[in-house]
Amino acid sequence: MSDLNFLLYLSLTILTGIVLLNLLRRKQNTLNLPPGSMGWPFVGETIGYLKPYSATTIGAFMEQHIARYGKIFKSNLFGGPTIVSADAGLNRFILQNEGKLFECSYPSSIGGILGKWSMLVLVGDMHRDMRAISLNFLSNARLKTKLLKEVEAHSLFVLNSWKHNSTFCAQDEAKRFTFNLMAKHIMSLDPGENETEKLKKEYITFMKGVVSLPLNFPGTAYRRALQSRSTILEFIENKMQERITEMEEGKVNEIDAAGDDDDLLGWVLKHSSLVKEQILDLVLSLLFAGHETSSVSIALAIYFLQTSPETVEQLREEHIEIARAKRQLGEVGLNWDDYKKMGFTQCVINETLRLGNVVRFLHRKAVKDVRYKGYDIVRGWKVLPVVSAVHLDPTLFDHPQRFNPRRWQNNGNGSTSLVGTSSTTNNNNIFMPFGGGPRLCTGSELAKLEMAVFIHHLVLKFDWELLDPSDQPSAFPFVDFPKGLRIRVQRRDTVYI
Repeated sequence: MSDLNFLLYLSLTILTGIVLLNLLRRKQNTLNLPPGSMGWPFVGETIGYLKPYSATTIGAFMEQHIARYGKIFKSNLFGGPTIVSADAGLNRFILQNEGKLFECSYPSSIGGILGKWSMLVLVGDMHRDMRAISLNFLSNARLKTKLLKEVEAHSLFVLNSWKHNSTFCAQDEAKRFTFNLMAKHIMSLDPGENETEKLKKEYITFMKGVVSLPLNFPGTAYRRALQSRSTILEFIENKMQERITEMEEGKVNEIDAAGDDDDLLGWVLKHSSLVKEQILDLVLSLLFAGHETSSVSIALAIYFLQTSPETVEQLREEHIEIARAKRQLGEVGLNWDDYKKMGFTQCVINETLRLGNVVRFLHRKAVKDVRYKGYDIVRGWKVLPVVSAVHLDPTLFDHPQRFNPRRWQNNGNGSTSLVGTSSTTNNNNIFMPFGGGPRLCTGSELAKLEMAVFIHHLVLKFDWELLDPSDQPSAFPFVDFPKGLRIRVQRRDTVYI
């Protein structure tokens, strides 16, 4: 009897499998997937997609696939079937439906090095909680008061160290500025101190691993980065324990007692219920996000501006006017009203972010079957909104590979509009340098403030020239200057009447 039961069970299993396979084939046949190629087995087309290319282009892979298949196509990238989108409408649709139809889905190697509690990889309620902490600490009130002063102080710390007729790597200097700022902002570390410099050294090793192949073998960049991650987390944990001890002993300064905590670490310890591991990953991920993208954006601005003397001249006029007004009033240091007067500077920032595309694509996954413009996006498939392809789309921007901040000029009624785009184009739908939807970058306003203040003092104090015009921004896929963007600077007269 047991043998008969086994045979019946086996027959039923086989029959069920055949039925399911037929249903799956039938479903596949009824789906209208976008056109495309799945590439080689296992690796798909990932190698071709990640091949380095000029950051002011979308690269040969995207150019060839868009020309052949259109702005929405299928592929096999990062280990799974993927819908790639260079379509502005679909990109917006994906980001606006975060948590409903799509969710964040970065490769496991990213989570392995940034941590499972990193805001970059978290989804759902935990991401919302972490995001709320970041937003509360980066409030407009804090930007206007404390952070503006810190940004200016750290800008001047770097720029005042530049000697007349000196040469150096502008990318390194931009990284020095943003790292010092974030170290102060997050853990109250002062620039130039031994512990700050040691942390920076470990962080450089860590960053090299983030952008490397995730090969966890002795001697690889990824393995060294994991080791540096452990060192950095140990450093953060020691700082955290010092704060906890001070709080238990009642050593709270007057500012903290008033509720305006000096740094993010202190704020989190006092105003959140996060456990130690969550705090460590939050601090590490904010140090990564706040330092890396802002420093690359500033380096890109230095590069693009040098290629456009008329833009530098117009910028200089705007900032001389601000400096002259402050001198007449006897004021020292920028305030929020000064920042709001930097209208053309904001155009330069927008154009730098549009053309440079620090964040070129985003990782998402469909959590439900979705139909868009007649195409089916299958639940479980990866979805790749390529924002750089939209920012460099010639049907949306006139001469998209030309650095032209005037395309962002004010339209006369106080709002910014794109000059030189399609008349039917909605700016809010196509320009997304900081992502969009519920996962819009929490540090976007701080990043723009950093760029504006740094540019203010840069154009007032210096002229500069590129020493190696062949050293152009490249996507690896992270944007970088292979030779560090070497420049020579000349000091300017900064007295304005």
